[in-house]
Amino acid sequence: MTTFLQATADVVVSEETRMGLWTLFTKGGWLMWPLLILGGVTIFIFVERFMAIRKASVLDMNFMNRIRDYISDGKIGVAVNLCKKTDTPIARMIEKGIERIGRPMSDVQTAIENVANLEVSKLENGLPFLATIAGGAPMIGFLGTVLGMVQTFMDMSAAGGTVDLALLSSGMYVAMVTTVMGLIVGIPAYFGYNYLVARIEKLVFQMEANSIAFMDILNQPVQNK
Repeated sequence: MTTFLQATADVVVSEETRMGLWTLFTKGGWLMWPLLILGGVTIFIFVERFMAIRKASVLDMNFMNRIRDYISDGKIGVAVNLCKKTDTPIARMIEKGIERIGRPMSDVQTAIENVANLEVSKLENGLPFLATIAGGAPMIGFLGTVLGMVQTFMDMSAAGGTVDLALLSSGMYVAMVTTVMGLIVGIPAYFGYNYLVARIEKLVFQMEANSIAFMDILNQPVQNK
């Protein structure tokens, strides 16, 4: 019986907390809804870009060794098929370089760099918007603070200068809650943006390393002569 009463009390407390959070949200005013939407967009962009970058970063450690062996044996078609099956930015970059074999080295290098730039641009898709949210959400929260303080002073003026906490509570809610909400959205967006940028920079370094390795493969027969 005691356990049942304790469980019932916990449910009641949980329900009161939930209602309190909802009431707090509604007290923040209409600016809470744009901030809530921006929060959802932040989560979506971060998760989607994180998955895309993680997939792009996966590469077989023996990939370049197999490419080297195929090119040395003259199996250009097999090397191209390996790149297509791998389906990563690095593989697509190497594939373009293989397709340019026989042309001047400068042309091969340019083709590889162009593909690398396109792949990096694809990986960065959505990141500018995430950076905008990181900077814009706190500003929207600050706007709510200003609007809330304006409402507070208007209520004070309407009351003839009399300080009534019940009268001023709505304006103070808008002032404080929107600021908190703006920071709740902006701070994760800021850290998420920088984390994704760091992951992309690491991938770019890997792409550059594989590009150099591929050019060394092409130069190797010349060095052996």
